[in-house]
Amino acid sequence: MKEYLEKALKEINLELNEKQLSQFEQYYDLLISWNEKINLTAITDPEEVAKKHFADSLSLIKVLSLNEIESVIDVGTGAGFPGIPLKIAFPHLKITLLDSLNKRIQYLGEVNDNLALSDVVLIHGRAETIARDHDHRERYDLCVSRAVAGLSSLSELCTPFVKVGGVFAPYKSEKAEEELSEAGNALNLLGCEVRKVEKFSLFDQVRCIPVIKKVRNTDDKYPRREGIPGKRPL
Repeated sequence: MKEYLEKALKEINLELNEKQLSQFEQYYDLLISWNEKINLTAITDPEEVAKKHFADSLSLIKVLSLNEIESVIDVGTGAGFPGIPLKIAFPHLKITLLDSLNKRIQYLGEVNDNLALSDVVLIHGRAETIARDHDHRERYDLCVSRAVAGLSSLSELCTPFVKVGGVFAPYKSEKAEEELSEAGNALNLLGCEVRKVEKFSLFDQVRCIPVIKKVRNTDDKYPRREGIPGKRPL
């Protein structure tokens, strides 16, 4: 894994120290072990994991200066992407990992313990509910998500977590510009503006990360109750 990861990280011009590389190796071992018990990923080959999960998660550095960010929430984190890779590479980050499946949260707890990570909060719940919690609503500098969902519905789930002046940065495919066009009304209702859209090639795939700025408080009626954002996007 170390050799594959170092090679993959060259694609995004990032170098990690030996401790960080070791943490990624441990992470990979736990991912494969737990994947036999619960469905975490269809990608298990070490070179592919290094590229499509680890380096892809860290490709956010092409878009944002993470040294200037403190608090991050990863909505729909699944197997911990991109939150755990970001935490390993940028240890100063205070990371909250949110997922609706408790078994995945248990797995992430073991990852957290084995990698001896600090300032990581694990939450089992749905974004529609947790975003209404005073401890999490508009508390974060940055919200990230690799969840597979249309940007209109994903924005409703994610932007209520972002403080005014903060950023929502979803990991999207080459269809992001089309999704952004469709999500224009939703983003306006949620108090957000698109500041830039970074599109780049990574391992023969097109990755697109919009930088969506929170410019005013999100109305208390958002997000709507569980299941509605997905069924009836704004």
